[in-house]
This record gives sequence, C-alpha cells and structure tokens, in this order.
Amino acid sequence: MGLRGKAAVAGIGMTALSRRSGRGELALAVEAARAALDDAGMAPGELDAVLSYHMNDSAPAIRVARALRMETIGWHNDISGGGTQAASILGDAAMLVACGVARAVLVYRALNGRSGVRMNTASTGPQERFTRPYGMAGPIPMFAMAATRYLAESGLGEEHLHAVVAQSRDNAAANPRALRRDPLPLAGYLAAPYVCTPLRTVDCCQETDGACALIVTTPARAPSAPRLHAVVRGGGPGCSAMDRAPDVTAIFSSYVAPALWAAAGMAPGDVDVPLLYDAYSWLVPRQLTDFGLVHPADLPGHLLARAHARVNPHGGLLSEGYVHGLNNTAQAVRELRTGHAEVALVTGFGGSYGSAALLVRP
Repeated sequence: MGLRGKAAVAGIGMTALSRRSGRGELALAVEAARAALDDAGMAPGELDAVLSYHMNDSAPAIRVARALRMETIGWHNDISGGGTQAASILGDAAMLVACGVARAVLVYRALNGRSGVRMNTASTGPQERFTRPYGMAGPIPMFAMAATRYLAESGLGEEHLHAVVAQSRDNAAANPRALRRDPLPLAGYLAAPYVCTPLRTVDCCQETDGACALIVTTPARAPSAPRLHAVVRGGGPGCSAMDRAPDVTAIFSSYVAPALWAAAGMAPGDVDVPLLYDAYSWLVPRQLTDFGLVHPADLPGHLLARAHARVNPHGGLLSEGYVHGLNNTAQAVRELRTGHAEVALVTGFGGSYGSAALLVRP
C-alpha cells in the first residue's frame, strides 16, 4: 500500500496496565482516547472517524464515540481480529485520511485481558473441534508446536529463548508502565514452569487489562508527527490456519517482509528500532531473520551477545504488557519523537497471517 507521508500519528495515549483494572472496557477506551487527544492537542469534536479491533472483548467504536461526545460520527469500524491488526489498522486509518474521508481518526484497543476474557478461551478457528481432543486448546499449544519445529530447524535452544526474554526484562527495567521489570537470570528462566513445551510461562506475553489509543491525521495538521511510510497485510498458504500451512514455522513475516520493503522503497538496514510482536519469545528471532535484520547464520551468536537490545526498548508484550500490540506502536512513536530513531518497524502477528508498518521521523 503506497502511503508514503500521507498520514501521521499525532497523538498516543495509554491507561495504566494491570492484572485487574476494576473498570469496564468502555472506561478504559475513553481514558486512553482522551490521553491521545490531549497529546495531539485536539478536542473530541475534531475527530470524524473511529477504528478499533477486538476478539469480542472490547467496547464498540460507536459507544466510545458517544462517550467522547464527538460532534459528528463519520466512518467507524470494529474490526474482528487480534494481533494481526496491530500494524494494519494504521493502514486503514491512513487510507481514510489520504482519501479525504476523515481528517482525524481515533484508533484504539481496549480489553480486560487478565480479569475479563482471557486468551486461553480464544478459539483458533473452526478446526478446533478436531484439535481440542488432542490437547490443542487455545493458541499456546498451536504456537508451541510451531516453536518446537522452529527451534529444531534453526539450531536455537533454551539459552537463546532466555536471551530474548531476559533482554525484554532489561529493556523494561526503566519503563514505569511495565508489569515485569525484574531481571531474569538463566537459572530463573529454567526454573519457570512450562505452559506447553518448549514455552515456559516467561516465554509467553502477559494477559493484561488496559487500553491504548492513537490519533492519525494529515501531515499538514501534525507537521512534526511521525509519518506512516508503508503498511502491508497478508499471509501465506492457509493464512492463519496453520494446520494447512506447508511449513508450520513460517509465520506472517516470511510472507509480509518482501512486500513491505517493496512498498516502502527501503531496506532492512534503514530500520533503527524494531517493534516486533513478541507474543511468544521465539517470534523475535524468527522475525529478525525474516525481515532481513539478522542473517540466519549469525542469529545464535547475535542473541547470546544481546545484539538485539534495540528490539522493543520498552519491554514489548513480554514485559511491558499486552494491549494486542498497539502499545508497541505507541512506543514506536515515542522513539521517533525523541530522536532515538529515524525509522521504526512495527509488526502484527496472527500465525502465518499478519501485518507490518514502517514509521519515519519527518
């Protein structure tokens, strides 16, 4: 999708992240939205579109618009989907702005992912009636199976997964929003119980209550805001139905990466900070090689040397919290605003289907 410079992320807002918010999803969404509007220096009446994504666990866009007392409600959409939408919803918002359908778009994700609808209750699709009797209940067993094969084929092991998780904790140490900030030595990692081999509890992202919101508008209205440079969405054979995929380890990034670089007219070396969807620890090394950020032969040493320290500088979904990936996009904006990066890569994962976006500092 050719979006180069046609939309900008003018505001970001988040609630506190917790394991029990004590509030409904509507209240969380409105708080994050108001924070994003304040950050953008805008009033609710300047919004004319609202987009969100959900897994039957959130507040509908129309209710959020009413709660904000938007003066007019134009384009609004509740997209059914989880992490796959974390990057691609930016493209949806950018298209509305670039086509003149909207001047300013609110994008949000709100959920009580710990105290409310939990991920282990999420369905992996209609094929689940065949897989559940064999212990494949929810997403973790499915992605653990893929992780087992990936580790065997890549030559990675426990020490490499530990390097991913431990670096995430180290990055989160200075982040007051992060729920996991304690260091994780190898002994502590190995002592963590398995959820489904080879994934331990610390290899899996957190279930979190909270909300995150973005304001996407025209560059003219936010001349100093980070620009959306390219957004792509797609997947391979079988899409997110990994039981049909010819290679169960081939996640979305193996299909999306070539299209992203082609759409952006950029190369992996242009990326300063990767905000990678780290729902599970093994997804980080897989994306590093798929997006061309690390050569596969160099990957084991790269991880053990902690050369991936720029990945998810806030701690990511493993350590900051899990707002279905939209909190990674908010961090990308922070990195670009502060001058810590000129180009940020943001990804969204859903098995062999997902999305990616590049944001650039103007």
